Amino acid sequence: MPAPVSAVAASGPTAALLALLRTPGLGANRLRRLLQRHGSAEAVFAAKASAWAEAGCSEGQIAGLANPDHKGAETDLCWLAASPRHHFIDSDHPAWPARLAEIPAAPFGLFALGDIALLGEPQLAIVGARAASTQGRNDAQAFAEGLARAGLVITSGLALGIDAAAHRGALDAGGTTIAVCGNGLDRVYPARNRELALAIAERGLLVSEFPPGTVPRPEHFPRRNRIISGLSLGVLVIEAQLESGSLITARLAAEQGREVFALPGSIHNPMARGCHALIRNGATLTETVADILVELAAQLKPMLSPAAARAEPMADAPVDSLEQRVLAAIGDQPVAIDQLASTLALGIAELGAALLSLELQGLIEARRGDCFSRLHRRR
Repeated sequence: MPAPVSAVAASGPTAALLALLRTPGLGANRLRRLLQRHGSAEAVFAAKASAWAEAGCSEGQIAGLANPDHKGAETDLCWLAASPRHHFIDSDHPAWPARLAEIPAAPFGLFALGDIALLGEPQLAIVGARAASTQGRNDAQAFAEGLARAGLVITSGLALGIDAAAHRGALDAGGTTIAVCGNGLDRVYPARNRELALAIAERGLLVSEFPPGTVPRPEHFPRRNRIISGLSLGVLVIEAQLESGSLITARLAAEQGREVFALPGSIHNPMARGCHALIRNGATLTETVADILVELAAQLKPMLSPAAARAEPMADAPVDSLEQRVLAAIGDQPVAIDQLASTLALGIAELGAALLSLELQGLIEARRGDCFSRLHRRR
């Protein structure tokens, strides 16, 4: 028998929605269908078992709907009330990211800790091995720093190794980062990343589709991975074995229409084999930050600078001294980024950020082969 309406509605529609979210075995798509059919979570709980069965619910799901988890919903409400930086958002919330809504099996909602405005910013996911080499961790941190300076939010999974290095790189560069977790946000997993998680909560964002109190389980992490890739414009894989969660994330990214980037490594390093397999299967071989920025330039233009998406270059675009130097080194004929780096004695990350800014201002354009040429202003 369904619970009385008064029992479900006592704490209001938010409590009912959170209780519905906690129904065992009730996936996001089924939950959406129930809400569409009945209009609200309270009305779902007020319906008869026959209506749930007609909606395609299994016996186990019907049993869960008949016994709402009010205690769990109360836990969620207490967590949400504990801080103004604690949030629960769903597809009706203004901060819900449009990119996530595009993916198959999108989560129904997200618990969030931090700045939810970051969900709408352009993101690049960096993932890789937990047992990463020192070089792999250094690469992850360096790429995250360069991409963060170029204006991208770095998204990863808060795991040891590559994930943690990517989060730290973004923060060290003064940028922002999002950690997608496979557990409730009232705990940190792995515990060794506690200080990092606190820094992300303060200067970035932690998100999870799992409610407070949820412990990390192996089956949670593939689900987490689809959110990492779904939030992002692309995924960069740095060190991964042939059978790894990072390759699952890359596969999901490809299925979601995201760009996949892979850092090559030594043929003697087993952690490089997954990246090499991705490259053989069409991922972009990535050696510099500029490789990523050039590939994503068309998508970044309207997201980072709406004015730059106009057909005509801006006549009076401001250019700082570094950008002036880069612009002066670019002529009418395409020039390769490596040549520019050598001529200007600049690092690729710093140069890539300047090139992206100039391109967004309509002053240069990217050409084939990682080359750039100047666009002349129309008068």
